[in-house]
Amino acid sequence: MPSTIIEPFRIKSVEPIRWTTREERLQALKAAHYNLFLLDARDVLIDLLTDAGTGAMSTRQWAAVVEGDESYAGSASYVRFKQSVQSIFGYQHVIPTHRGRDAERLLFGLLCKKGDVVPNNTHFDTTRANVEVVGAEAVDLLMPYARDPQARMPFKGNMHVEALEALIARVGRERIPLVMLTITNTSCGGQPVSLENARAVSALCRRHGIPLYFDACRFAENAWFIKEREEGYSDTSPKEIARQIFALGDGCTMSAQKDGMANIGGFLCSNDNLQESKDASGTILAEGNPVYGGLAGRDLEAIAIGLHEVLNEDYLRYRIASTAYLGNRIAREGVPIVEPPGGHAVYIDAKAFLPHVPPEQFPGVALSAELYLEGGIRSIEIGSLMRGFSSSVELVRLAIPRRVYTMGHIDYVIETILSVWQRRTSIGGMRLVHEAPLLRHYTAQLEPLAEG
Repeated sequence: MPSTIIEPFRIKSVEPIRWTTREERLQALKAAHYNLFLLDARDVLIDLLTDAGTGAMSTRQWAAVVEGDESYAGSASYVRFKQSVQSIFGYQHVIPTHRGRDAERLLFGLLCKKGDVVPNNTHFDTTRANVEVVGAEAVDLLMPYARDPQARMPFKGNMHVEALEALIARVGRERIPLVMLTITNTSCGGQPVSLENARAVSALCRRHGIPLYFDACRFAENAWFIKEREEGYSDTSPKEIARQIFALGDGCTMSAQKDGMANIGGFLCSNDNLQESKDASGTILAEGNPVYGGLAGRDLEAIAIGLHEVLNEDYLRYRIASTAYLGNRIAREGVPIVEPPGGHAVYIDAKAFLPHVPPEQFPGVALSAELYLEGGIRSIEIGSLMRGFSSSVELVRLAIPRRVYTMGHIDYVIETILSVWQRRTSIGGMRLVHEAPLLRHYTAQLEPLAEG
């Protein structure tokens, strides 16, 4: 057979996208205060802001939507959803939520208190916020080489096990209510975690009696990287690899908007019955009956199907190859990216792209704005705005929605990036005009610095 990897699906329904002029985009950007979160979606040509909930559902998922059981209690849709989750993740208790971040809120709200410390390979922004809002400290324990965007390592998302052991010794086991491992490591460029590393983290947690939870948003992509890169797993299915990963832990949080292939939803899994906690009444107050978690039955059905579709090897081969195609093409032309390309996104190193723009002038925001002006592409900054000036990286993430864009769209993105790369020295920085005290990047207002 030919070696070309093609989309493993046919297009059955299409959604028009609206072309805009550069002047129209400039006006839209000004109205949004140079924050791409605040743009109207109709003004965006290629939307790479996030891969969360922006994917296209399959014919099987749409068929399942019609079968959604909207009963308030005892829903057949919940039963099918729970069985689907347990067949992959293996945990005894499954609590659906309307978003992955609410699964995080429930988990940290139940297990953490003020003064606690929660280690992770790298906390995602909402994960960190949910830890901090209960008064705990979120600690990232990356491997040293992962802080170098250009370092090419097969499992760059691994947790630093020796650093975890040192942290436990320093703060004491009683201050660590759980350890979290994010797969793939989103804020580290979508880099995978090896099974060997997950086993080492699990063994250390078991030795100290600390629960291990996974942030499982992109578990299928992580399983594919293990199959492709870790010795001894080339003949193992992604589903079996996923089962081996989750058997190492005590539970997980999941945004089903990523590797659940759904437009909404998430869940919290645990081998402990968290719903029996005296503090768990917040689940009912915030999410409703624990068997639907703020979701319609049709949403539970879509997730139940999507969790298995995402593990299809043809899909995963295409998914990882198409993301790598984007990253490798621009890297060959000199554009600095986080190497190697991750599974769900390509991360441009804005610090190296715009070395003349210091962190306090938000180089990632400046680059994101230029990509939008040049080609109508929406991306997201991960750097000084999102993480504060203590951030060691200045990145622009191009997150690829699942089953949405063709290779023609990706080629257009490549052309746009390379056009901005050619005039990079003319791009200036930004100043912050307004910010919120928490998760400021969602609503911040900025403006370009005056020339000179």
